[in-house]
Amino acid sequence: MIIAGVDEVGRGPLAGPVVTAAVILPDNYDLPGLTDSKKLTARRRELLSSAIKEQAVAWTLGEATVAEIDTINILQATMLAMQRAVVKLNVTASMVLVDGNRCPDFGIPARAVIGGDGLEPCISAASIIAKVARDQLMKEYALEFPNYGFDRNSGYPTKQHRDALVEFGVTRIHRRSFAPVKALC
Repeated sequence: MIIAGVDEVGRGPLAGPVVTAAVILPDNYDLPGLTDSKKLTARRRELLSSAIKEQAVAWTLGEATVAEIDTINILQATMLAMQRAVVKLNVTASMVLVDGNRCPDFGIPARAVIGGDGLEPCISAASIIAKVARDQLMKEYALEFPNYGFDRNSGYPTKQHRDALVEFGVTRIHRRSFAPVKALC
C-alpha cells in the first residue's frame, strides 16, 4: 500500500496563504528525530525538510491563496490546498492520511488522524515540509512588508503584528475575512 501523509500550516495567521504538503515515504527511510514540526527548532526543521525531500518516494506542496481563503473560508481553503498537494504527487497513493479530524475528497481512500503529525511518520514529514515552505514564504513577504515582522511571526496575530496593522494598515496579503483585519478595513 502506498500511503501519502498530508498536513497543513497557516490556518491561524492573519496574513499569507495556507500551505499543505503531501509526502510518500519509502519503507526504509532514515530520518532521525522525525516528529510534529511544532516540536522542532527552525534549524532542525530545515535539515529534516531537506532530508525528507531527498528520501521521499514523492512529495509536493499545495496552497490556497489569501483571496481563496477570504472567498471560501479557511477550512474550505485548507481542504482545497490538501487536494492540490495530493493531485500533484507524481506517484499515485492508494491511501491518504490527514492530520486532523476531517479529510477532503481525494478520490481515493483517506483517513483523518487526530494528532497525526506526531503519530504517523508520513504526516510528520508533510508537516515539516509545509512549515519550512510557508516560513520561507513569510520571510520573503517580510522584505516587501518590513513593518509587520512576518519573518518572526509568520503572519500569526502577535502583539507586534496587531499593532503594525493598526499603525500601517492592511496589506494585500492580509486575510480580510479574519476579524482583526476585517475590523480595520
